[in-house]
Amino acid sequence: MPNVPHPHLAALDPEGRLYNEDLAPSTERHWHSYNYFAVWMSAIHNIGTYTFVAGMFALGLTAWQVLLSLAIGITVLYFGLLLAGRMGVETGVPFPVMARLSFGIWGANLPALVRAVIAIAWYGIQTYLASLAVVVLLLRIDPGLSSWQNRSFLGLSLLGWACFLLLWLLQMFVVTRGMEAVRRFQDWAGPLIWVVMLGMAVWLFSQANWHLPMNRSVQPVKGGAPLAVIGGAFLLVATYATMMLNYCDFTRFGKDKKAVRFGTFWGIPVNFVAFAAVSVATTVGALTVFGETITDPALIIAKVPNTGVLVVGAIMFIIATVGVNVVLNFVSPAYDLANIWPKKITFKRGGLISAVLALVVMPWKLYSSPVVVNYFLGGLGALLGPLFGILAVDYFLVRRGHVVLDDLYRVDEGGAYHYSRGVNRTAIAVFVPTAVVSAIIALVPAFSSAAPFSWPIGVVLSGVAYRWAMRRAAASSRQTSVARVVAPQTVDALD
Repeated sequence: MPNVPHPHLAALDPEGRLYNEDLAPSTERHWHSYNYFAVWMSAIHNIGTYTFVAGMFALGLTAWQVLLSLAIGITVLYFGLLLAGRMGVETGVPFPVMARLSFGIWGANLPALVRAVIAIAWYGIQTYLASLAVVVLLLRIDPGLSSWQNRSFLGLSLLGWACFLLLWLLQMFVVTRGMEAVRRFQDWAGPLIWVVMLGMAVWLFSQANWHLPMNRSVQPVKGGAPLAVIGGAFLLVATYATMMLNYCDFTRFGKDKKAVRFGTFWGIPVNFVAFAAVSVATTVGALTVFGETITDPALIIAKVPNTGVLVVGAIMFIIATVGVNVVLNFVSPAYDLANIWPKKITFKRGGLISAVLALVVMPWKLYSSPVVVNYFLGGLGALLGPLFGILAVDYFLVRRGHVVLDDLYRVDEGGAYHYSRGVNRTAIAVFVPTAVVSAIIALVPAFSSAAPFSWPIGVVLSGVAYRWAMRRAAASSRQTSVARVVAPQTVDALD
């Protein structure tokens, strides 16, 4: 159902520079606990999560150590999401509008664009990676398709193009129908991948004679196991930091706080730990059976001597990719781009623009470039910690949850979030240096041992600095107000 119009908000912004119905506070609050549970199943049950888990074995950790690391990271992620979710359910506004609180009505475009660029790039990359899995499976089913692999266009084989466009179109079919279509798709898409992962784990378990060596590692741990365990935990948090930043895009539709809290609990601590355990068991099983760490579950399915299983596996991975991309990489840029030009760009148009850009940037070339992935996207990802620190501290400590909703859509100087020409210079002054510090820690080789902690360091530095800076700004404002009151009285007394 569409959002109900807000005539009084539209009247505050007659030119449509800050308001449209998609950016207005949500009035249709009917997402229940299961909807959020399903959202997190879609976000977690994907190739990327399995690849992350398998990659932790490459660090030299044992299965038990990987599980411990994941449990710590999941716990941190859960409590961060509770904060982000509460902001959405209490205000009903999407992430770019929420950012107006701390960055100003125009300054909010900075965090929105950072989030949008990351999402659009990974939207394309995730689609490309999943298309590779489909290519492998199709070649296994019909080796005659290999002739399509020998011809290419713009750096991608014709078979690769066919698989990529198939996934791209399937995602477009879902996302161009709005948030309600997203909700309905997540309700059934998330659980399906469990069938594949559980089946794959059981098959590997049987091939390993029903014994998995949980204490086995592939190499010695560099820097010690405790540091690797904690580092892996925060790498997991950083992986989902994008969703933590814009979780209010989903929780704004929550029936109440309980629905959001309960659904997030079952989706993160319960479901994520269970899926992590299955992923660990699958990775250990593959290592035991094939003698190597296989980071792509589609390659494991390709080894199953059953064509029917291959077909089902391909379909499941397509659904999983659509699910994770919709949750993590579509909803946010749709709102973020709408925030730039609300009069012309709605949620659906923003989503369409995002999907087209994800195709135009040719993600197969982005992913093949270490400079782009590690420095450009990695550097942008390092900015998420400082952004979350500023937004959370502003909402919970500076404002203590008090928001003047109407002023989020006021373009005149009388609005509480107009600041200086629509920009909170304090937030910018805090964000820039803390973002630089986070990026340096994440990208400079000399700080490689601290790189996994760039996100929490960014959160703490920006949060503390923002709290101090806003207190100082408030004190300076009070002094100025007192001076303006006292000065005329002094003049009168002299007269």
